[in-house]
Amino acid sequence: PEVIINGPEGRLEGRYYPAKVPNSPIALLLHPHPQHGGTMNNKVVYQLYQMFVRRGFATLRFNFRGVGRSQGSFDRGEGELSDAASALDWLQTQNRDAPMCWVGGFSFGAWIGMQLLMRRPEITGFLSISPPANMYDFSFLAPCPASGLITHGDKDDIVPQDSVTDLIAKLAKQKDVIIDFQVLKGATHFYNEHLDELEKTVSGYLDRRTAEIQASLTAEIENLDDAEDADNEGDNNSAARTSSPPVVGLATPGLVGPPTATPRTLRTPTYTNARASTAPPPPPP
Repeated sequence: PEVIINGPEGRLEGRYYPAKVPNSPIALLLHPHPQHGGTMNNKVVYQLYQMFVRRGFATLRFNFRGVGRSQGSFDRGEGELSDAASALDWLQTQNRDAPMCWVGGFSFGAWIGMQLLMRRPEITGFLSISPPANMYDFSFLAPCPASGLITHGDKDDIVPQDSVTDLIAKLAKQKDVIIDFQVLKGATHFYNEHLDELEKTVSGYLDRRTAEIQASLTAEIENLDDAEDADNEGDNNSAARTSSPPVVGLATPGLVGPPTATPRTLRTPTYTNARASTAPPPPPP
């Protein structure tokens, strides 16, 4: 359904699909450049939106300021980052007990999403689709706080692959962060004839990573339960010792009480929107 979010410069127009099950994971999707035809109805963004919905995520996509019915005007990325933060705040308010939080962005939206990642430690993972590494400065990823997926089309004539591989090389040096880089053969910057292949690549990664994250969360909970049980057992033993009467002739032991960047103007991409983007996505199976 359509939602209106209070943003820094007024209302933000969005589409939100709530999860059917309580305590489900959440996903926020960010569209490409507002001044070059980018909207929340972009084909790539809409495809990702449906993918998350089918997997039971509470999913939100929205228009940056000045796009569609969102108020305000383009702000060279600074304002759009604030919009994304407001949208994430709203999404988290609707899903206070979400176990995972994912952010996905396409082109300009990928740049905004990576900046949001640096500012919000609760983000579990990211999907960066065709990040414009030749147009914007990504040096703020020092270090990158979470693992994620970056995709690129080998026929992309907007963003050279070398600029993306240079970015990957820098991120790959960081410990405890794994960047999965997938190059789609024959795909352009817009994935026009390769949307299904893109979804297959992204969904395969998402399914694998969410399973790994869920297993890690389960292990953490079990470790906490074991530690709590051990503490309770220790407390019970201590209470039993202190409640026992002292032995005659022996001393009673005492108890010891408790530690941003300016883009370089290169070739201007124009983004197209999904024809069926205004229709609600199919319900999760």
